[in-house]
Amino acid sequence: MSIEEIVAAFHRAMLHKSADELAGLYAEDGLHEFPFGGLPPLKGREEVRAAYRVSWSETPAEVERVRLVALHATADPEVVVVEQQTDVTVAGNPITVPGLLVLRVRDGQITHTRDYMDAAAIGRIRAAAA
Repeated sequence: MSIEEIVAAFHRAMLHKSADELAGLYAEDGLHEFPFGGLPPLKGREEVRAAYRVSWSETPAEVERVRLVALHATADPEVVVVEQQTDVTVAGNPITVPGLLVLRVRDGQITHTRDYMDAAAIGRIRAAAA
């Protein structure tokens, strides 16, 4: 898969809230980190699957749309920066969550993700769910 295809598949997994679709994009030993989220890193495809299965099943946010804002190539051909916006609805309240992904892709699989989400938007989701 090309990087563009992987980003599109990542966004489809978010839209479907499918941990299996997401995990399928990762190398067996892939790493998913949340530098600003205070969450532990997910080490390996199966940790990605398990963590997202729980997270997405428990969130009150219904994903309406995931929009690619920009895809930035870097000097390293394996690394791309993804600007995105996720539109969700929580208890009838529309909320947009801006985010950045820094993806390293090797041999058609994600080997490393650094996942940055707007903490204020996540706070609005939690407040709307309360």
